[in-house]
Amino acid sequence: MENRGKRVDVAKLLSLGDDLIGVLNNRKDGDNLMQSLEGMKTLQSSCEMDSREVQNLLDDYQKRVDECKGKIEKAKAESTADAEQEHLQNELEEKLQSERLLRQELRIISDELSALERQRVSIEKRKEMIKKEEKDSARARDLLSMCASVTSIIPTLDDQTKISGLVVDRDKKKVEKFEFEKTLPPLEVCNRLWKMAQ
Repeated sequence: MENRGKRVDVAKLLSLGDDLIGVLNNRKDGDNLMQSLEGMKTLQSSCEMDSREVQNLLDDYQKRVDECKGKIEKAKAESTADAEQEHLQNELEEKLQSERLLRQELRIISDELSALERQRVSIEKRKEMIKKEEKDSARARDLLSMCASVTSIIPTLDDQTKISGLVVDRDKKKVEKFEFEKTLPPLEVCNRLWKMAQ
């Protein structure tokens, strides 16, 4: 009778308990996100290394192209034979083709790096959401603990097919089990739980 001023919404309490169990059961998502983040970092590092290597090759080919252009100009100035000029021209064309292919590869790697960055941002957001869910879970646990100490009712959250738990009377050192089918109307369940809490 002394608890009449403090009324507890048992439906909300049970709903919070159900939410808590759902969050605790999905802890694997955080581990999977961490593994994905590690894999993404490794892949990003590998792509950055490939990008530097391709850039070095591009610089090397650019030097060679410049050398070929210089040779062509020199060949023209010295009026070398047409065969030599044609050979140098073909070599220049090959180098230019190689440069185009390398630039295309560099664009692809750059696009992959952009995609990885977007994934990293997405993973960071998921990590923040998991942290928030963990905080919410801790709050729900605290609320459930508070409700249990106020009402002396401890719900059993393992079996979702029925509403069950324990009523603890510390003065009489007595524990009683209770169990209701989920088919009972919520108002009926609340009334019965309220009578047990008094």
